[in-house]
Amino acid sequence: MRSLYVIKIGGTIIDDEAKLSSFLKSFASIEDKKILVHGGGKLATKLAQKMGIEQKLIDGRRITDAETLKIVTMVYAGYVNKNIVAQLQSFDCNTIGLTGVDGDIILAHKRKHSVIDYGFVGDVDAVNIPLLKNLLDQNLSLVFAPITHDQQGQLLNTNADTIAQEIAKAMSRHYEVNLIYSFEKSGVLLDVNDETSVIQELNWNEYQKLKTPPRTPLGDGGKIFAGMIPKLDNAFAALNSGVKKVIIGKAEELEKLMKGTAGTTINND
Repeated sequence: MRSLYVIKIGGTIIDDEAKLSSFLKSFASIEDKKILVHGGGKLATKLAQKMGIEQKLIDGRRITDAETLKIVTMVYAGYVNKNIVAQLQSFDCNTIGLTGVDGDIILAHKRKHSVIDYGFVGDVDAVNIPLLKNLLDQNLSLVFAPITHDQQGQLLNTNADTIAQEIAKAMSRHYEVNLIYSFEKSGVLLDVNDETSVIQELNWNEYQKLKTPPRTPLGDGGKIFAGMIPKLDNAFAALNSGVKKVIIGKAEELEKLMKGTAGTTINND
């Protein structure tokens, strides 16, 4: 079975031209099949502020009203996506930029929550595996912006980590999938302010201990930064659905992450 790398790039790396270019050069050099999923950095927030559109976040998740949806679609699916594709082409990496809307690749539904109205935020229902495989078979590298749709004409803003996870899970039927979450941190840290406190390997039982608040039977101090928990939940869900390996770490160390010599390797052992 052939290898496939599904790599999510996010955090401040998107906003740093030099770091992004270095990362994309490393991504372009990957000889196996590869898919890149990106967020939007701070550009969407800055544009919204210039346009006087208030931005609301709950637990790091953007509330997407109708005007914000227009902005994130323009930024994510437009400028950021095509800038990444253009740079990869300059590194002789033949690439196609996509959203979940194109070719019905990712279908989603508007998130339903008993208390919070997230607006036009989508949760993934299905991934078009045959089309993705066909594109990869054309020796194309794929770059996804986190915009999906509901097949009823409605665009939806969807978490990029989740899109990477869902693509990785779906494609594990045909490939040995390595899922990499790359951003500005060196990995999963015991101390969010100490880049040397990387947890090199993390299994489910240890994760439960580290994320559980102190003064509970399993508690070990609530040491994992709250913002990392959704990413780790996605990582374990991917492993439980056939993904071979999940690694979290610094985007500038992509080659080391692939070799397992940097970042945090998530496993089910």
